[in-house]
Formats: sequence, C-alpha cells, structure tokens
Amino acid sequence: MSSGAPQKSSQMASGAEETPGFLDMLLQDFPAPLNPEDPLPWKAPGMVLSQEEVEGELAELAMGFLGSRKAPPRLAAALTHEAVSQLLQTDLSEFRKLPREEEEEEEEDDEEEVKAPVTLLDAQSLARSFFNRLWEVAGQWQKQVPLAAWASQRQWLVSIHAIRNTRRKMEDRHVSLPSFNQLFGLSDPVDRAYFAVFDGHGGVDAARYAAVHVHTNAARQPELPTDPAGALREAFQRTDQMFLRKAKRERLQSGTTGVCALIAGATLHVAWLGDSQVILVQQGQVVKLMEPHRPERQDEKARIEALGGFVSHMDCWRVNGTLAVSRAIGDVFQKPYVSGEADAASRALTGSEDYLLLACDGFFDVVPHQEVVGLVQSHLMRQQGSGLHVAEELVSAARERGSHDNITVMVVFLRDPQELLEGGNQGAGDPQTGGRSQDLPSSLPEPETQAPPRS
Repeated sequence: MSSGAPQKSSQMASGAEETPGFLDMLLQDFPAPLNPEDPLPWKAPGMVLSQEEVEGELAELAMGFLGSRKAPPRLAAALTHEAVSQLLQTDLSEFRKLPREEEEEEEEDDEEEVKAPVTLLDAQSLARSFFNRLWEVAGQWQKQVPLAAWASQRQWLVSIHAIRNTRRKMEDRHVSLPSFNQLFGLSDPVDRAYFAVFDGHGGVDAARYAAVHVHTNAARQPELPTDPAGALREAFQRTDQMFLRKAKRERLQSGTTGVCALIAGATLHVAWLGDSQVILVQQGQVVKLMEPHRPERQDEKARIEALGGFVSHMDCWRVNGTLAVSRAIGDVFQKPYVSGEADAASRALTGSEDYLLLACDGFFDVVPHQEVVGLVQSHLMRQQGSGLHVAEELVSAARERGSHDNITVMVVFLRDPQELLEGGNQGAGDPQTGGRSQDLPSSLPEPETQAPPRS
C-alpha cells in the first residue's frame, strides 16, 4: 500500500497474481497466535494511538507486513480490511492508556475551543491483539477465501523511485494503492485506485502520517461516491487536524506538502497542498491539472497577510520568513498562515490518456513540465516499450540538473507503454515540446518552469 521506505525503487502493481499456498505459508510460519511475551512481527506505530488513528495505522501495519511476505495485493487488502473491521467492532477500552500529568496540564492550558478529551490507546498491546486477529482471519480464509477478495480489478503499471539525494534525511513518502476498494470494503461497481506523494519538512512525521491517513479519511467520507474530489479535500483537512492534535501531544514540529490522485471509474480526481505536483500526459501533450501553493501567488499572499502574517523573499519567497510553501499538513507553529485546506479538481478520462506523473518539488523545481514527455518517450524507446523503470531515469535527470533535495517520482501508466511507442505520440520526441490541452482549473496562471530550491 503505502511506502514509508525511502529506498523504494521502481515497482509494478499488477492484477496478474498467483496465490497458491500464501495462506498456508503464513500459517506455517505463525502456527499459533502471539503470546504476551512473543516479539511482534512488526514495529508498533509509536507508544499511543488516538481512537481516530486506529484504522489507518493498523491497516498500514498489516499491508506492510503482508506486502513484505509477497502477498497478492488484492488478497492483502481484503485480509487487512476484514481484520481491521473485526477489531474495530470490539471494545477497545482494554487498551486505554491514561495521559501523563503534563499532557493533562497542556489540555487545560489549550486556548482553543473546549473539545471532548482524546482517548489514547496503548499501541503495543493493540498491535499485538491486531496481529492475532489477522492470524484468525487467515486461518478462516485458509479453508475458503471469500469471493469479495477476488473482485475484478484493473491492472496497473506503476513506476516509482525515491532517493534521499544529498539531504541528511529522507523526508518523502509515497502511496500506491490499486486495491483501494478491497482495503476499505467498498462493494459498489466503481473501480478505484489511489496514488500519492508527500514531501515532508522539519522531520518525517507529518509525511508518514499523511501517507497513512489521507486515503483512510477519504474512504470514510460519506460523499466519496458522489463527490470524490470533495472527499479528498475533506480528507486532507481532517488529516491535518488529526496530525495537529498528535503534534501537540508529542511536541512535533514537522509538516508536509502532498498531492494525490484517485482514479474512480472513468474519472480522475486530484487534490493537493503545497508544491508537490501531478501532471497528466495525453497523446504526448502535457495537461496541467493544478497550480501549486506557493507564498508568491497573489491569492496566497493576500490570504496570509489578511491573517496577520507576511511573505518575504530571502533565498526564495517564504511565509513569515520561514516556510517556502503556503499550505501543508502540520507545521503547528505556522497555522493558520500555512493552511491545511487542499484544492481539488476532476477530469473525465477518455481512454486517450498516456500516464500521470506525481512528484515532489525536488523533481519539478529542476525539470519543467514540457520536458517530461521527451524524457519518458526516450526511455521507452531505449527500453523497447517497458515503462517499469522510467521513474529511475526521471529521478536521475533531476539529479543531473542540480537537485539536491529528496526526490520522489511516480509514473502511473493509463495505457500500455508499448502503445505509446506504436502510436507515435505527437510532440513526444522533442523534450522542449509538449503542448497543453485544456487545463484544470482553466483560471489558473501558467506556472514557472524553473524555481529556486525550496526547503
């Protein structure tokens, strides 16, 4: 599902899955549920979890564990959903952990509106109980796997590459989730796949948190079937609110930009905060889907100044002299100037689209949109139509052009890459070409093709 591992390289999400013996092997390696003294097969997500964090964090644990054991993605998602659902239907009060005295004092001193106290649960005990629940479901499914676990699903080719580069730490995270419906038990006829890139700053906590919770929150929005873009927008804001509560509890100061794409049936929905970006390439032409949130945008500058903040130019334009982005999840000490409200857009897909490219500013600050098509096309020509490792080449191109930032690139093919060669994309052979079809939203100005490095 998500990848917190910064060293993740190119990978393919495919529907061609072979499952013989997976459950047998799992139960052979774990013939009995865990005892209290047994080591956990995964790392617990911190010391405590709030009730609202449980679903996302446990799903992340299970998907990571099953993925490391090469579970077929659809089976892993369905197993995870069943185990999480069963656990959430139980009484979790046995895992309740009383807050420390200093936490209680902080809550009393909080000047925000009075809210119901947050229930914190012991993450270690909860993770152990959840593994045993997953073990039980695997035992039941060993006899017969439910048909819902094998619902038909589109096959996806996704190329991903992420590097720390010359930075001291890797603060990017990404998510590739073709089995969105299976993970959340959605049984309507609309096939859904979710992809995202998060670019953290001031630490990795916010980026990791967003990679776990944005899609979980989106799946739980009542308007997801009727207004997916609105659900994504609400998911970003809810994730920001959840992380701010965690940041206050645990004294975290990090933040993250982010961009996501939800493909629901024949419609593409995108949402974003900050300067991580997504572009669509259609018949060899770049389609602009969004305008990144930067302090120098006139509307963003006006919003910040209306709140009493300021935008100044140092090495680049910054909010209150610090952050080079005007919207992000987290950044608790820069709220409300750095907003947690995402923008979103939707676009009907006709079947003529080539691919999506999602990336952080470590890529887009040095590689203009119009050069992407030529880079991808030249790679496909050299690789005889194989797109599996195209993200590696794009990351290398960004490094060669001087990027020192973390770099994450994700290419989601909407057509077989072989077709892109055989069809002879117009405008694709020249890296400097790449005309734009109708942009989304149409009122947005053209972005700069080059920008100074941003932190």
